[in-house]
Amino acid sequence: MKNLYYILFILLISYSCSTKTKKVVPQKVVPRKIIKKEFGYVVNDLKVLKDTIKNGQSFGEILNENNVSFNKIYHINEAIKDSFDVRTLRAGKPYTILCNDSLGEPEAFIYQANKVDYVVVNLKDSIYVKKAKEQVTVKERELAGVITSSLSNALDEQGVSIMVGLNLSDIYAWSIDFFRLQKGDRFKVIYEERFINDSVSVGVGKIKAAYFEHGKRPFYAFPFVTDSTKGVTDYYDDKAKTLRKAFLKAPLKFSTRISSRYNLKRFIKFYGRIKPHRGTDFPAAIGTPIISTANGTVIESTYRGGNGNFVKIRHNSTYMTQYLHMKKRKVKVGDVVKQGDVIGWIGMTGNTSGPHVCYRFWKNGEQVDPLKQKLPEAKPMDSLLVPRYLKSIVDIKKQLDAINYPKAQLDKLIAKDTTAIVN
Repeated sequence: MKNLYYILFILLISYSCSTKTKKVVPQKVVPRKIIKKEFGYVVNDLKVLKDTIKNGQSFGEILNENNVSFNKIYHINEAIKDSFDVRTLRAGKPYTILCNDSLGEPEAFIYQANKVDYVVVNLKDSIYVKKAKEQVTVKERELAGVITSSLSNALDEQGVSIMVGLNLSDIYAWSIDFFRLQKGDRFKVIYEERFINDSVSVGVGKIKAAYFEHGKRPFYAFPFVTDSTKGVTDYYDDKAKTLRKAFLKAPLKFSTRISSRYNLKRFIKFYGRIKPHRGTDFPAAIGTPIISTANGTVIESTYRGGNGNFVKIRHNSTYMTQYLHMKKRKVKVGDVVKQGDVIGWIGMTGNTSGPHVCYRFWKNGEQVDPLKQKLPEAKPMDSLLVPRYLKSIVDIKKQLDAINYPKAQLDKLIAKDTTAIVN
């Protein structure tokens, strides 16, 4: 019995010892090294130099200022001349030089042509050129606005790029007179915006759907591929009717006003008599591109008296257009032009008091007011495609209709109307 007690005692002592809390020695936590990359290079141990190209500064001068000998610069130029022309470097564009931090020797030169495209000239070990792009993500954006003064102001008040307005003016160029937008006109847009690293905007993408209410008339616009073999995309309304006309409303991509309209009874004080104005004047900065408002053939491209530099285009047996006071002409007689092609640039040649293009329009040999013409439409959608198109726009039209107009702009519009009534 004593032996049994002894054995139990020994077992109890052993169990007690084994269950004592062991002292935990904390392990030293080594912070994880964050790998930093730029343009495909690990830059943790490199010196990163960023700058912009100055006027007159060459590729060789930049490298020489960063410890590259003229002899090596010569060999670099010879090695890359077939893949990258260093003469294409432009002042104001950013560049980056990656240097060995201990030796200070450049390992790479990176030139950024724009926010997305860049060129890497590798200078370490072997010399080569790599053309690359930043990774771009696309986000869908929704926007609505009310015209209280102008389209550009309506966009600016919401911090939206003017490119959205330019894209809208392209889509509605045949349907809406953007030079005569009215207070109270309103719009909704679903569009794409491109980003680098999900934060840096690199521009506006395609418009996926739009609605513009002009003069209380609704204009929907939805893109649709009508020719899959050629990848032709055009915009149609909610009834599958094309928005495109045979003629554009104006010979400029985007403008804010018309300085002088077609007027056969125009009285000029300087002459003290009536002098008809058979054109429509669109003012813009010197050098602004002038575009053909329709497909056609150039029948005149010359300089003559008060017209200055001008181009005249025959579109068919019924219509002709003329574009006056150009700084410079881009086309010659016999050239075939398409709607939207640049045919010259805004200037002040001939009799003119300011930079503008005088746009003249002929119908059956008679000069008429283009803004009052019922212009012919372009080719309609193939009837076989209409059911598929109407089905494709159902969901995005609901999304578009559900977008609310900004309260601040609606309040501003009401305030202006109230002021007008009081006055």
